[in-house]
Amino acid sequence: MATIIDIKIPKAIASALRLPPNDPRSQQIRVLKKLMRKARFTEFGQHYHFDEILLHKHPAKSFQERVPVHDYNKIYEEWWKRTLDGIPDVAWPGKIKYYALSSGTSEAASKYIPVTRDLLRSNSINYMRQLFGLMRYEEANKWAMTKGFLMLGGATDLKKGEAGWFAGDLSGILAKKRPFWFQTFYKPGGRIAAMQDWNQKLNEIVEHAKEWDIGFIVGVPAWCQMCMEMVIEHYKVKDIHEIWPNFSFFVHGGVAFEPYKKGFEKLLGRPIVYIENYLSSEGFIGYKSREHAKGMQLILNNNIFFEFVPFNEKNFDTEGNIVENPEALMIHEVEPGKEYALLMSTNAGAWRYLIGDTIKFVDLEKSEVAITGRTKHFLSLTGEHLGVENMNKAIEMVSEEFNISIPEYTVVGFPYQNFFAHRWYVATDDKVDKEKLRLRIDEYLRQLNDDYATERDSALKDVFLEVLPEEKFMRFMELKGKLGSQHKFPRVMKGKMLADWEKFLSTGTIQ
Repeated sequence: MATIIDIKIPKAIASALRLPPNDPRSQQIRVLKKLMRKARFTEFGQHYHFDEILLHKHPAKSFQERVPVHDYNKIYEEWWKRTLDGIPDVAWPGKIKYYALSSGTSEAASKYIPVTRDLLRSNSINYMRQLFGLMRYEEANKWAMTKGFLMLGGATDLKKGEAGWFAGDLSGILAKKRPFWFQTFYKPGGRIAAMQDWNQKLNEIVEHAKEWDIGFIVGVPAWCQMCMEMVIEHYKVKDIHEIWPNFSFFVHGGVAFEPYKKGFEKLLGRPIVYIENYLSSEGFIGYKSREHAKGMQLILNNNIFFEFVPFNEKNFDTEGNIVENPEALMIHEVEPGKEYALLMSTNAGAWRYLIGDTIKFVDLEKSEVAITGRTKHFLSLTGEHLGVENMNKAIEMVSEEFNISIPEYTVVGFPYQNFFAHRWYVATDDKVDKEKLRLRIDEYLRQLNDDYATERDSALKDVFLEVLPEEKFMRFMELKGKLGSQHKFPRVMKGKMLADWEKFLSTGTIQ
């Protein structure tokens, strides 16, 4: 941390950025105690007797025994819904001033996720940790850290509720609450950032692109790639570095980068550093903290208490719903390579909250994880246990083999000839033999997943594939009202989303 001390920042911030030397278990128990002490006089804390839990010899174990696991619907109906009426001290002290609107990739109605001042403060500290950590990257262009940060996020023009709160995309809330010292670096600036119309926002960014000296781009890969393509096309240049010669860092998250990498790198004039972070509406979970790490380091000492539920038939039903009393492990109880669903308790009033992601530990000693998918985004019609991690890897492999860009895809499972089949919808604007692509995806999945290989020789009778232009995927998201940086195309289609998708493909509308 000598580098941090060399930079003249306030002592309080410097202290907050220092990672304590304690082991992960001790850090996490300390975080849990801090959260419960702060929330013990809330309705939630009183209902579940936080004072008694804090006096227990093993507070973490007592916490797990007394407090039930919550998915969004449960915690919203029982607790969060009342905060929308301006009621204070429900699940976290004080009134909730901001809500992150999140519809995920399958739910129709928007979710209102509380965003507290304490959570925003924790996020700011983690952003600074990540930024200062880049100084240890040997391959990084350090000068780029003094250049502009282009953040492709949601609109900062938030909607106001009757009780005085504001709601919008988390990225829009974070941009609106950005610290004063960041104003010099922040692009596209307040006026453009406030725009609700995503297409208008992109066009404005393109018009002003040549005026900016961009060192960082931050956002979801698909939208950042689209923005760079528009800039290159508008200015008739060969690559993005002809416009932004100091562009050196791409900070991304939300979805796996592998399906986008081939197309993304075609837009570059030279190599850049890719930095993955793990930021959800519920909190800043982790980030890639070293240059050649295989995963992201969980932030264990900054107001998030983590639990890990083994993602198996014991804890989840066939639709990906969690059972009532699942097995939940702490950080010191997990094993490398196994898949876990993530539970979080945070300083925004989320308690044993299932965020819907599945992860695996790729480096147990450093608490580094990789996102493997979503609890409801997998296919197991016959026992093939096909998750997003396998799908992403297969797409990455065929992209390399055929030298094509596949920025989006989705997969559907359905009954077929008294058995079952999968249908892939793949987005690419490059020329490719559809049949060869289908065969190679199937072959790679057989190599990557033994269960899939077994079922392909029995009940999973066939695999179909449709190649569509990328514009089709974007148009569908626009019709669903999900066009923009916070929205990701679902990798597995089910339920109403699938019905809308099939209607869109046949009629061009979802009405």
